[in-house]
Amino acid sequence: MRSTVTSRSGSARVLTWAPPRGLVTGAIPTEHHSSSGGGPGKKGARGLYVQATYALIDVLFVSAGGIAIFLLRFGLLHRVRITSQLFHSTPAHAYLGFFLLYAALVVLSCISQNLYRTPRDRSIFDETWMVLKAVAVATALLALFIFTSGNKEISRLVIWSSGVFSALALSGWRAAKRRLVIKRTEAGINVARVLIVGAGRVGRSLAQWLDDNPQFGYTVCGFLDSRTSADPRVLGSVRDLRTIALAQFVDELFITLPADRKLVKHLVLQARLLKLNLKVVPELYDGLGWHAPLHSLGGFPLMELCRQPIPVLGLAVKRAMDIALASLALILVAPVLALLALLIRLDSPGPVFYVAERVGRKGVKFRCFKLRTMVAGADEQKEELRNANERNGPFFKMENDPRVTPLGRWLRKLSLDEIPQLWNVLFGDMSLVGPRPHPVDDYERYDIEHLRRLDVKPGVTGLWQVTARRDPSFDTNMALDLEYIENWSLWLDLKIALRTLPAVLRAQGN
Repeated sequence: MRSTVTSRSGSARVLTWAPPRGLVTGAIPTEHHSSSGGGPGKKGARGLYVQATYALIDVLFVSAGGIAIFLLRFGLLHRVRITSQLFHSTPAHAYLGFFLLYAALVVLSCISQNLYRTPRDRSIFDETWMVLKAVAVATALLALFIFTSGNKEISRLVIWSSGVFSALALSGWRAAKRRLVIKRTEAGINVARVLIVGAGRVGRSLAQWLDDNPQFGYTVCGFLDSRTSADPRVLGSVRDLRTIALAQFVDELFITLPADRKLVKHLVLQARLLKLNLKVVPELYDGLGWHAPLHSLGGFPLMELCRQPIPVLGLAVKRAMDIALASLALILVAPVLALLALLIRLDSPGPVFYVAERVGRKGVKFRCFKLRTMVAGADEQKEELRNANERNGPFFKMENDPRVTPLGRWLRKLSLDEIPQLWNVLFGDMSLVGPRPHPVDDYERYDIEHLRRLDVKPGVTGLWQVTARRDPSFDTNMALDLEYIENWSLWLDLKIALRTLPAVLRAQGN
């Protein structure tokens, strides 16, 4: 695939685009990654919820541990009746009060150690040491309080044993959580594709550090640099930003060169248009850096001038709904699916299911399931029929395709052939609502601008299906797909889903 780009000298040169390695050969499909939250308000609110959740987990561990050690200390685990009576006794109430006080002291100590903010560059060892210090301080304060209060009923052994348990539990669940995050990022989940502006010493050092630390969730696509270079990782100049960002499915820009203010402003505007996150080695750039979040990544100071908020909660709810509704639908349509499978076997020779590669989010290939509606070996005949294509643009469709079986034509009209794609929804390759997935050979005919429809997971149904399904124009298809992507919400998904059944009953599929 090619796109013409104008060089600084004014001459035209051809930029060749090919799908990025790893994206179409088995890479794991991921949701768009970001290392921080949305705008200042959304970021702060989400950060507060996360910190409150961490504090609640700590309180539960401390309280549960204290109660368990109390029961073990007095040997009452096997005496249910006596244990029940003891919980209503005065000593039990005193212990409960001290455990609640202890949980509060632990939370305050953890806050003082900044343990409810967990940057990825903090090691498990450092975090464990911080937990040990926080629990030790809280335990010492509780013991001091008990001693000065003159309370003789509280067992010091219970208090110190609770301290040991809390230290192990609080450091243990944090280590497990951090290990899970590292495994997910190393497996390619929640990984952001990075384009670095500037191939100088700082840019290459940053790229090397990101390559050596995959657990931070970044994959370097390459560099933009004004100087010509034989290095294959230098993909072009800043003028090529739009083309390269779309072709490489870039999520974030890192500016490392000593750029002038006009260039940085230009990049900020381009990042906003392309919905990319943008980070720079900081300057203040005519006020663009005022109030911007400043953090460190591997010793490199980064100032976030522009980022697109990701509806994390909305995407999580969408995925949960996909799983729940697809599971329910598969159970309900199982008898229908069995009947259709029998009819297909009786109608024509060949398998019941048609399994073919489709291109999903970020250009990732996946195996898409459908009921077979064509004769066996239909894919081998596609190139011979391409001159009879009735759709404008890179994708293929014929009204009276000779490869379609009589039963297949009926299945297509009612969209029943797409029922098995509910399995793709369960596997995470597709969503119930989204742009339709295209075959690989159609994808290879995309122009650069068409790649924007791959910013989200493909869907079983979508805006195009319920509004302009018989429109032959690929431009119309693209416009509706982009309208869906740019205006996505759970409410929009619901409206499309509700309009799908009437569209199916109109039997307009082909």
